[in-house]
Amino acid sequence: MDLNILWFILVTVLFSGFFILEGFDFGVGSLLPFVSKTDNERRVVFNSIGPHWDGNEVWLLTAGGAIFAAFPHWYATLFSGFYLALFAILLALIGRGIAIEFRSKMPSAAWRKAWDIIFFLGSVLPGVLFGVAVSNFITGVPIDANMEYAGNFFTLLTPFSLLGGVMLALVFAYHGSLFLSLKSGMPSVSQRVNSIRSKLGAVTIIVAVAWLVYAFFASVLFQSTISVIAVVIAAIMLVISYLLQFKQKFGLAFVASSLAILGVTIAVFASMFPNVMISTINEAYNLTIYTASSTPYTLKVMSIVAGIFVPIVLLYQAWSYWIFRKRITEKELHY
Repeated sequence: MDLNILWFILVTVLFSGFFILEGFDFGVGSLLPFVSKTDNERRVVFNSIGPHWDGNEVWLLTAGGAIFAAFPHWYATLFSGFYLALFAILLALIGRGIAIEFRSKMPSAAWRKAWDIIFFLGSVLPGVLFGVAVSNFITGVPIDANMEYAGNFFTLLTPFSLLGGVMLALVFAYHGSLFLSLKSGMPSVSQRVNSIRSKLGAVTIIVAVAWLVYAFFASVLFQSTISVIAVVIAAIMLVISYLLQFKQKFGLAFVASSLAILGVTIAVFASMFPNVMISTINEAYNLTIYTASSTPYTLKVMSIVAGIFVPIVLLYQAWSYWIFRKRITEKELHY
């Protein structure tokens, strides 16, 4: 295995970690208006992800940094072509982070309601836009001979990509409902989560199946053996997760939904390989892990650094989840 392939795999791992971990963060935020009515109930929802949300976002920052350093031409084309979408995601993440930290700083009901709205929108919008982006990765976008994106923001908004946006937002919401079932120690919040979780799961499965069927005809998702296997595993895990939540086995259901997200992420990247961006203008204009990469020396140095620090970061984040593993009650409201 050469270093180009290694770093493509590492980018896949980083995005997988982001979608799994930040995915339940987004899901919890998107459920806020539906599972909480009083201020203390909303605070329980905020505190369920309070110790984790900023650490989870590091996966996205690291993925972006890895693309920048390992595949600079991919970074340049992606961030210029998807500029408005990525800027909207950035604003949503900024607003969401501020809402988590600032919401409970003042007792004013109007103050808190405003931040609740920002938190909700900042949780829903990234899921939709990431779904749009992922869908465009596997259908391709107009890239010219100069490795430049030849479309505009609205070029990205196709029926397939919009369906992908809805699908990913629903997957995150269902994923978040399982996390809330594990973390909420307030009976009223738990009851509301229980009342919507199975319905949300059913809708998620229907939309996910519709997206996969559409992807079969409109994308490269099913054009490699690895991606087909990953999609099948993802579908099975999503159904298993749905069945387990009926039996109140929320921990196993959460693991299964995490594996479903992992499967889809692997399928997306495996279906593109060895491309990192597919051109709809001409196959010769595709960006590959070789045409878009840094020098071998850069990849070698980065590999050494990643080999040292990635395990440390993983151990630290696992430790933080262990420390904050208890359910959230009204006695433990810090946010």
